[in-house]
Amino acid sequence: MTVVPEPAPRTSRAGRNLPAAIAVGLVLLGVVGASLWFRDEPFVVLVAVAVGAGLWELRAAFARREIAIPIWPLMVGGVGMVVSAYVGGPEALLIAYVLTLAAVALWRVLDGPGPQALRDTVAGVFAATYVPFLAGFVVLLLPQQDGRWLVAIFILLAVANDTGGYIAGVLFGRHPLAPTVSPKKSWEGLFGSVVLTTLVGLVGVHLVLDLPFLPHGGAPLLGSSLMLGLVLGLMTAITATVGDLAESLLKRDLDLKDMGSLLPGHGGVLDRVDSMLFTAPFVYLVLSVATSGPAA
Repeated sequence: MTVVPEPAPRTSRAGRNLPAAIAVGLVLLGVVGASLWFRDEPFVVLVAVAVGAGLWELRAAFARREIAIPIWPLMVGGVGMVVSAYVGGPEALLIAYVLTLAAVALWRVLDGPGPQALRDTVAGVFAATYVPFLAGFVVLLLPQQDGRWLVAIFILLAVANDTGGYIAGVLFGRHPLAPTVSPKKSWEGLFGSVVLTTLVGLVGVHLVLDLPFLPHGGAPLLGSSLMLGLVLGLMTAITATVGDLAESLLKRDLDLKDMGSLLPGHGGVLDRVDSMLFTAPFVYLVLSVATSGPAA
């Protein structure tokens, strides 16, 4: 009797299960869209859950190098940063961040001093900064005028960066961008990211913000949809690529392919949001300046 082997899952040139990656991506996009539809609070909860999952993945990753980050003060502080950002704005986010760092250091020192305590504390400070502090900048967009639409623009910019980079990389990728860190990334993929993020930025801000499309005399630099869309598109592609490469470098140092396995076709939560975390502060700053109006 001949046994016919089951076909292997279809994978992309990036080594991913492509159908699973697309399905999970669409589900995640739908969940984010649903959380933003009626009120702000469901999205805040979603960010807090993602922060907790990301911190848990970092805990497991660092454990491979015998580094034990103080996970519980990080979990409590991470949720505190997300909620503080929404309720109290940038100042509250900064205060919650500083309190979290103090709690991480105190928790670990009370567990025993020494060189290992220093390593664990430094790793805990990195975790607090990398995940909840950067994620807080996304939440800072919500209380602004048209805040949920601003968050939607940010999410769509991130999706455009990944999609444009993937398509251009698969079709035209010939020149590696950073071969020692992430061999699959190419300059052609980066160009594709710039093109699609710029297009999304132009359309998004023109539809959402009450700005003229073309700049006019005396208007602020970011006072037109054209300039704001171009800045958002270019900046998102650059910062998102830096975020991807930074996480790839971290995974290479930890001898990991993925940070987790929660999201089929994507890896872990951090594998999905790494570029978004790096991009969030810049998008928040640019959109805040653009929507604040001319100085008095």
